[in-house]
Amino acid sequence: MHISQPIKMRNLAAVLVALLVAGSCCCDAAAIGRVQLTHTGTGSLTGREALQRMAHRSKARAKRLLRRGTSAPLSPGPLADHDDPHTEYLIHLGIGTPPQPVVLTFDTGSDLTWTQCQPCLSCFDQALPHFALSQSSTFGHFLCESAECQHLPYWSCGGRPWGNGSCVYTYFYGDKSLTNGRLGFDTFTFAGSGTGRPSSVPGQPFGCGFFNSGSFKNNETGIAGFGRGPLSLPSRLKLDNFSHCFTTHPFNAAGVSKPSSLLLDLPANLYRGARGAVQTTPLLQNPRVPTIYYLSLKGITVGRTRLPVPESAFALASNGTGGTIIDSGSSLTTVPPQVHRLLKAEFASQLVKAGGASVDADNDQCFTVTPGARLEVPKLVLHFEGATLDLPRENYIFKFQEAGNTTICLAFLQGQSMTTIGNFQQQNLHVLYDLANNKLSFVHAQCDKL
Repeated sequence: MHISQPIKMRNLAAVLVALLVAGSCCCDAAAIGRVQLTHTGTGSLTGREALQRMAHRSKARAKRLLRRGTSAPLSPGPLADHDDPHTEYLIHLGIGTPPQPVVLTFDTGSDLTWTQCQPCLSCFDQALPHFALSQSSTFGHFLCESAECQHLPYWSCGGRPWGNGSCVYTYFYGDKSLTNGRLGFDTFTFAGSGTGRPSSVPGQPFGCGFFNSGSFKNNETGIAGFGRGPLSLPSRLKLDNFSHCFTTHPFNAAGVSKPSSLLLDLPANLYRGARGAVQTTPLLQNPRVPTIYYLSLKGITVGRTRLPVPESAFALASNGTGGTIIDSGSSLTTVPPQVHRLLKAEFASQLVKAGGASVDADNDQCFTVTPGARLEVPKLVLHFEGATLDLPRENYIFKFQEAGNTTICLAFLQGQSMTTIGNFQQQNLHVLYDLANNKLSFVHAQCDKL
């Protein structure tokens, strides 16, 4: 077949760009070591409103992950954005030479890393300046023939306004959020490494977003994709493993948020500050949704009662539906309807029978605590293949004051066929993603002391 000369030249240029990026991506992830995560913030809602919004966002995200295997912050819904209780964690780094600061949502449910860029033609408000690619001496862009471009779900070849032949991406999300821009590469600089000095990694792909919409707070500028796909940061940094340790959620700490840790290729740190035995379970893969981290959940125990639920309720089906995932971007854990019904009923039965609490009139998985009562909250345990997660009380109970009374709520939600383990259940849990061996390990830890 005859190929025109312009196409040949573009293909040659694409090969040269690929070689340039490949040659510059030889990085020592261990030199990066430790990266600090912060929390997006709690907003100004009451405890009940915050729980309702967290539930709304978690359910909507679970639907989106089930449908597409991609993620993004959710539409704000009926409340104003400044009141929206974002519950994600943020990674701070610099892009370009010299480094320009960006603050990205840490997301294990997506692959593309992107930030808002100049000229930002339609963008959400952010406190930091938009990334100025013209001010970086190391910025380059991928051509549409490049492998990196074709890893994207939606891409096209840019015309003159974009740069002829450049890779133009559009990343859609199930809640109508999106980012649209040009796929480029540049040096990423991580602060707070194990040596205390910034570490720079050249040639990292990222989306330079010129049209972006969705619900974001002004202290974030985009998303850092930590999924399993070829464009994700773990893949591009060639990590054998990474781990995170989320500090106590601001809702559980009177609004006080302490930094969390993200560790890259530092498995020995899993045992530092551990409180108990390290548990390990296989990481499963779903060919239909290759980005997401799946686990083998076998059952749930409330108090001393194992719920009468077949393992198939949590299992990944042969057609790619169902299954159990662990997700940094979801707030609360969601379980299938039949599991939630049994979980809620057993928890309420044990709690009310023990005395000291009555079922809330507005929400049957919330309970009003009797003043002065000594409350006995049933334990909650998740059983995985080869591992057991005994959840601390603050990881499944949402507690708030209302009209002079104390209310507690079970922080597990009814979802669809897929079970999603959210970040509220991962507080003060050091979680290690062993990518080289397809295993996930976890241990209780005091994450603000890690």
